[in-house]
Amino acid sequence: MGRTNLADFPQGEIIGTLSASAVAPAPSPSRRPGLGALRHRNYRLFFGGQLISTVGTWMQSIAQPWLVLQLTHSALLVGLVLAVQNLPILVAGPFGGLVADRYPKRRILQLTQTAFVVPAIFLFAVTMSGKAQYWMILVSALVWGIIQAVDVPTRQAFSIEMVGREDLMNAIALNSSVFNGAAVIGPSVAGVIIGAVGVPVCFLANSVSYLAAVAALLLMRNLPAVVREQHDQRWRRRLAEGASYVVREPVVGLLLIDVAVFSLFAMNRLTLIPLFADQVLHAGASGFGFLMASMGLGALVGALTLAFFPGLGADPARQFWLGLLWVAALLVFSFSRVFLLSTAALFVAGYSQISFVATANSRIQTLTPDGLRGRVMGLYAQALIGVGPLGAMQAGALATFLGAPWAMAIGASIAGAVVVATRLLRPTVYRRPALPEPDL
Repeated sequence: MGRTNLADFPQGEIIGTLSASAVAPAPSPSRRPGLGALRHRNYRLFFGGQLISTVGTWMQSIAQPWLVLQLTHSALLVGLVLAVQNLPILVAGPFGGLVADRYPKRRILQLTQTAFVVPAIFLFAVTMSGKAQYWMILVSALVWGIIQAVDVPTRQAFSIEMVGREDLMNAIALNSSVFNGAAVIGPSVAGVIIGAVGVPVCFLANSVSYLAAVAALLLMRNLPAVVREQHDQRWRRRLAEGASYVVREPVVGLLLIDVAVFSLFAMNRLTLIPLFADQVLHAGASGFGFLMASMGLGALVGALTLAFFPGLGADPARQFWLGLLWVAALLVFSFSRVFLLSTAALFVAGYSQISFVATANSRIQTLTPDGLRGRVMGLYAQALIGVGPLGAMQAGALATFLGAPWAMAIGASIAGAVVVATRLLRPTVYRRPALPEPDL
């Protein structure tokens, strides 16, 4: 693919498929290091750039709901901002996947990572001038969400072009470790900065951090050639291909449903944890940062476990029990009034969450054909992120009427009930495949 320009493609429908031989040959398994994806230069660049960028993103993710809470003192309005931010990927996630399947992924990511600077700089300017208003935060969140609708499925589908199929599962786990390693660093730093000098510096740091991601993409070389096939199919037909595959492959479809339910009811930390820090545990902005960092540290440990032992990411039974552990940890957190117990519960929740979600990601990508990967990952982005608007709104509404503890407890219980129902009604989703009979 290299530095292919979008304009270089001929007119018509294009479906990109990746040949296994297109990726540089890998060392033999006996000489392969534990973190196999990191032996690829392009992935090392991507890993470093995304680590820096994601730290900045987490700083903004802490500063933004805290700013809304200080301006409005409303849990419902905090949830509304997060809903608006994730609404575009709910509506347009499959379209982002269609773009990822059609155009060079590196070029798309160069554009999206550059575009992310705009809403971050805007928030820095209005908070630094003291003129920030609630509607401005809503507009910034919407712009960020529109960019994200294209960026997320493209990033998910780009991994195989950097590392090949052999190291794909390892790359997925390392991508999760980047996100959650940043979830340890970003919230901790943001909590200290907000307490010391206020939220504007967090927005500025985020805008600058995207430069590292853009630089990494520019430095990549020798990406594999993508075979471009001409088709007369219209975009609706191509979108339908991705949805049809998910319906035909029940494991993929049910994993997407379970991820969506957890995202809807159990992953509303940016809506609810600020309320726990402020109103339940009375820990302030620094306490909010440390609660988020504890959950991020648990998630980092979970991601690194999968990175070093990628075989765990293919174990359906382990995924099921981790889903139940995730629910149990959230229930403990819901009713804890001791800060140390709350941080410990969030550590366990973070470990279980990333282990469950990364395993789902690994299994879905492994089952999905290369030519459909962008579109299926667009549906995955809808399930993981796109339902966030509904989740943020329901969590904010429940917290307004029942309080944050009951809002989290109810959501966790619903998610647990759904994953148990999946296990009972379709056992193959969370059951290890039977070993073949020995050939006598």
